[in-house]
Amino acid sequence: MKIKAFTLALSLSGFILGVTGQSLAAGSGSWSSNSNKDLKNAIELIEDEKYNDAQPFLQKAIKAEPENADAYNMLGYSQRKMGNKDVALDYYTKALDLNPRHRGANEYLGQLYLELNNPDKAKERLAVLDKSCTFGCDEYTSLKEAIEAYEKTQ
Repeated sequence: MKIKAFTLALSLSGFILGVTGQSLAAGSGSWSSNSNKDLKNAIELIEDEKYNDAQPFLQKAIKAEPENADAYNMLGYSQRKMGNKDVALDYYTKALDLNPRHRGANEYLGQLYLELNNPDKAKERLAVLDKSCTFGCDEYTSLKEAIEAYEKTQ
C-alpha cells in the first residue's frame, strides 16, 4: 500500500513538474524524465516483489541523479526485502544524508532497526517522523504500530 502511495506521489510530482517546473516529491530534487521513468519502473517491479529485477532501474536512476533520495530509499527497501540488511542500512543512510526528513527512508530505516532488534534506534526514527509529520502521516503511523507490535512480542 505504501509503495502504491509513493507511486501516486511520484506520478503527481511528474505532473506538477510539468505544470510548475518544480517537483514536490519527498526527498527529490528536480526529476529528469529518464530517472523518473527508471524509478517508476523500479517501483512497479518492487510492488510485484521483484526486488532483484528492480536493481538495474534503481542504479540507472541514481546514475542519472546522484542526489535522488527517493531512489536510494527504494534501493534500501528492496535490499532489505531481499535480506541484505547491511546494504539496506547503507542506502537508507545515504537517502537520509541527502534529505534527513525523508519520510519513507525514516520509516523503512525504523523497520530495519526493528528487524535488527534495535527498538531504541527505531524510536529515534519515529521521533524524526513525529517532527516531520506536522499533521500526522502514514509513515509515522506505520512505524509506531510496528514498534508497538515489536514490544508486545518481547
